[in-house]
Amino acid sequence: SKLAALFAHPLYSIPIPEVMQKDKLFVVNPMEKFSLRHSGSDEWVSSSKAETLLPTGKTAYDTYPAWLKFHVGINRYELYPRQDPLMPTILKDLATQRIVSSVQKSGGTQLKLIMTFPNYGQALFKPMKQARDQETPRDFFYFSDFERHNAEIAAFHLDRILDFRRIPPVSGRLVNITKEIRDITTDKKLAKTFFISPAGNVCFYGECSYYCSTEHALCGKPDQLEGSMAALLPDKTLAKRRSWRSPWRRSYHKSKKAEWELNPNYCAQVRETPPYDRGHRLLDLIDMTVLDFLMGNMDRHHYETFEKFGNDTFLLHLDNGRGFGTHSRDEMSILAPLQQCCSIKKSTYLRLQLLATQPYLLSDVLREALATDPLTPILAEPHLQALDRRLAKVLDMVARCLA
Repeated sequence: SKLAALFAHPLYSIPIPEVMQKDKLFVVNPMEKFSLRHSGSDEWVSSSKAETLLPTGKTAYDTYPAWLKFHVGINRYELYPRQDPLMPTILKDLATQRIVSSVQKSGGTQLKLIMTFPNYGQALFKPMKQARDQETPRDFFYFSDFERHNAEIAAFHLDRILDFRRIPPVSGRLVNITKEIRDITTDKKLAKTFFISPAGNVCFYGECSYYCSTEHALCGKPDQLEGSMAALLPDKTLAKRRSWRSPWRRSYHKSKKAEWELNPNYCAQVRETPPYDRGHRLLDLIDMTVLDFLMGNMDRHHYETFEKFGNDTFLLHLDNGRGFGTHSRDEMSILAPLQQCCSIKKSTYLRLQLLATQPYLLSDVLREALATDPLTPILAEPHLQALDRRLAKVLDMVARCLA
């Protein structure tokens, strides 16, 4: 396994700083049992009069569902550990746990559902919108592109291979529209949008600001629909997140350009603006840029951090559905932060160099990682080939910076 060899490489065992209590997202007593709060919310709270040891001799923590252990494990330095023993369980739960509730997620331009499992875990379901071998037409603006379920799955694995570990776990899943959405939804607006198509398939379109109409309906075969299931982060009432506008955000306008596209010295002013004027925030942003360039994702207008950790923490790489839309061309403008700032983390650079060598070729290790997903193949072969070509362009740009 090339993937196992990659994760065993010394560059994938660089230690993170010691995690103190203040560096944990949640401070939990592992001897306390958790119970549900009865306020209509699905959040777990510590129950004060819990027995510290269970009759089996295990601590209460041992009985937490995998999603809760994932939440409890988040700290200032990483969303989940490198050799995370929970990961196979979390991915399996996302793919197989019984769905007890499906409601539409509010906001956003395209339809997404929040699915709840019997163990109170929740996942964000993005349905399949286009076939894997379809490329985004050249005449499309980046902001009118579809979100792709397979891009969400591939982005999670790519982020892990790059050792960023800033995307929550994602698994593919085949969902039965009738039994797992229509029959169990309590969302009245969503329920009104189901219909049977002329081809006899079950379809629905939900309510949202763009692609929610009968022309853009999501149809099963006859009621089986592919989608991505992403583990939800802790509720914002428990762990506040801060949203930051990216300095290299695009104009989202058909003819206007953003300032960074017009000013080649744009990075100099970013470096003087908080939070980029100290710490590793700018370097973290450049990590995200490399991830986006490899995927061809032009739609990174904002990113988030956990508020508790202030400026000294990683960026969350959420919402990656507009990646992997084109394999035949590379959007060099995505790399503007790297090109203009000529800065990159040494550890990131060394790992990128490693992934360009034959024993650990990026396309090979990602192909291997994606082969374990229930919806495999996740990416059409030309997308995997494009990764190696794009990686060479990133390394070339760093070499020019060094020169």
